[in-house]
Amino acid sequence: MNWKPALSAMKPYKPGRSAEDVQKEYGIPKIEKLASNENPYGCAPSVRNYLENAHIQYEIYPETGTPPLRTALAGLTGVEESAIILGNGSDDLITIISRALLAPGTSTIMPVPTFPQYAHNARIEGAEVREIPLEDGVYALDRFLEAIDDTTAVIWICTPNNPTGGLLPSVEFREFLEKVPSGILVVADEAYFEYITDSSYENPVGWLSRFPNLIILRTFSKAYGLAAFRLGYGISSPAVIAQLTKVRNPFNTNSLALAAAGRALEDQDFIAHCRQENAVQRTRFRQFAAAHKLRILPSEANFVLLEVPMDADEAADLLMQRGYIIRSGNLLGTPGWLRVTVGTATQNDGFFSALAAILEERGHTG
Repeated sequence: MNWKPALSAMKPYKPGRSAEDVQKEYGIPKIEKLASNENPYGCAPSVRNYLENAHIQYEIYPETGTPPLRTALAGLTGVEESAIILGNGSDDLITIISRALLAPGTSTIMPVPTFPQYAHNARIEGAEVREIPLEDGVYALDRFLEAIDDTTAVIWICTPNNPTGGLLPSVEFREFLEKVPSGILVVADEAYFEYITDSSYENPVGWLSRFPNLIILRTFSKAYGLAAFRLGYGISSPAVIAQLTKVRNPFNTNSLALAAAGRALEDQDFIAHCRQENAVQRTRFRQFAAAHKLRILPSEANFVLLEVPMDADEAADLLMQRGYIIRSGNLLGTPGWLRVTVGTATQNDGFFSALAAILEERGHTG
């Protein structure tokens, strides 16, 4: 078969291990999964109530043109419905953007480490990937600007960044946008937007009239607790959305997901509760790191990046043996670090005890 040449050097996305797999391997009765940045509090009770009594006509295609969810999102974000595009998770929107703008002879700029699907999709399209290393978890935006040339089509900004958790300061982001040529699409991937507590953060949706080449991606998979439904959305100028819609598959979202997300949007008190609890528990991770003299990067997401004094794969395996699934930084471009989802107080208590025991066994006294 005449596969694209780029595929020969690529590997498929490797998700974190499932609790079931770990239970079978180690014979552990209870597993806490703190690897995929899911919401440990689940979804809003109103969504669960709806799903138990949902009446969906399974034989009817979903309404993807102007579904009620688009109307609700427009109301929540303060934009026109024509400024919103829906996707089968924000991953789908990353693919749509790449397919619409990237090709052989084009280039795209992104930080490293970051969400790997930006580079993955760019390479499938044959584009040149220009990766700008973070400096101790911080964006080097001057180097982004230096990397721009006539071939540049898309710039990816993940904020808070995955896997480091850092938030790009709004003032710096706005100044950066002022310098980017208007013909380049700048993607602000805000999958963890709902968890931000930094008082200096400015919602970039308010910048769209000034920067019509900006698109903001968000998702229902994280704070809304609807990862199983695969639903994300993008907000940009109507002109950008109109072009991307030409690439979007006609029925890329399903009826049950659209309905569940609509109910989820109605319960912003639940989101506020999750944000507050996450902030409290995130602080506990910083305190644990300080007590054990471990480096931890600042995070505005529902996960942290924590350095360990051993091989990260080994640390991850030892934690699994104690019932905690986390992500080794060796797989994320951050060797020597662990990415840990911020869980509930009980989950975090157990994780702290497990990691402390491992550090003690290895003679790390801090």
